[in-house]
Amino acid sequence: MSTPNQTKINIAVFASGNGSNAQNIIEYFNSSDSVGRVALIVCNKKDAYVLTRAEQLGVPAIVLSRAQLNDPQYILPILEKYNIDFIALAGFLLMIPSFLIERYEDRIVNIHPSLLPKYGGKGMYGHFIHEAVVEARESESGITIHKVNSSCDDGEIVFQTSINIAPDDTADDVEAKIHALEKMHYPRVIDEMLR
Repeated sequence: MSTPNQTKINIAVFASGNGSNAQNIIEYFNSSDSVGRVALIVCNKKDAYVLTRAEQLGVPAIVLSRAQLNDPQYILPILEKYNIDFIALAGFLLMIPSFLIERYEDRIVNIHPSLLPKYGGKGMYGHFIHEAVVEARESESGITIHKVNSSCDDGEIVFQTSINIAPDDTADDVEAKIHALEKMHYPRVIDEMLR
């Protein structure tokens, strides 16, 4: 357990879109006795709603291009400025460069909205996954929280849990069930990894 005068572990959340997972992580660490706190939001789209959420919750945010993400001289000093110890990907649509994976070895985690290795890899994100799952008439789907390595959706699995899919479920129905799992588990699993 952390005490009020103990230094918290600083988390950067990388997100590209709406930011519901990012907000959930921020709120979890703000309201719990966790050892961590979200110190920075990193985004690659200047019009992403996650930036509005970050501002409303008082978390600093930066917007960077793919070239800036892939430039160690650009991104590493920013992460050092905010004393970032851990990175959580929350709907971040760019590949993480190898120098960052090496710098934060075993300290970058991603959440994927399927039971990997099913429905992983390039182009498989968000609604595309849920549509593919329904089209394949799968009876279950779920979430996978995994460490990030240099291959897309291929890192060591930290946590998985599933939901049942009814025969008449649409991709939207599956997505709603998956969002509920993400909200319930992602911040808690990050918290456990920090300990």
